[in-house]
Amino acid sequence: MTAIEAIETRRSVKHYDPNHRLTDAEIARLIELAKLAPSSFNMQNYRFVLVRDPELRKQIRAVAWNQAQVTDASLLVILCADLKAHVKNPARYWSHAPQAVQDVLVPALTPFYDGKPQLIRDEAMRSTGFAGMTLMLAARGLGYDSCPMVGFDADAVAKLIRLPADHAISFMVAIGKPTQPAWPRGERLPDSEVVINDRYPAS
Repeated sequence: MTAIEAIETRRSVKHYDPNHRLTDAEIARLIELAKLAPSSFNMQNYRFVLVRDPELRKQIRAVAWNQAQVTDASLLVILCADLKAHVKNPARYWSHAPQAVQDVLVPALTPFYDGKPQLIRDEAMRSTGFAGMTLMLAARGLGYDSCPMVGFDADAVAKLIRLPADHAISFMVAIGKPTQPAWPRGERLPDSEVVINDRYPAS
């Protein structure tokens, strides 16, 4: 499957075979591919919580509008972000780069985010968004379907997974073998509404 085919055929599937499970090798491959997603300063501040415990899945489903894919999908991934990644030994993000690159990027990273909670939060959502989309396309490339989810009580899920205080939950992704096709794709908005050339019109 080509990248274009993966993009064109990726759908948000709600119904999965509850008896199917991904192999450890498949899960490792999905994470390997998802980690190729870009992140600012190469911080890789995304975190993948792989929820495999059936009882924990049931507890999460209870605070996720009772959506069946939470328990039925082969794998449930909660996309989280480390909000303090910019101060946690930032030199390691560029340890294999040429020294000239390290000398530019490493000293700039922490000051770029220090004292800017909104920027830190925005960056967390960007990184997890990139990683989550990459994860879903990787799943499609391996022959599986997925469903991104924001319909859940984030505070309750945070408690259930013991989310550290300096982390944030972005969204969840259910991945597995579908038992029903996705709903018909919604119509895309016209280019006239979503494409702006150069700048917005003067008000």
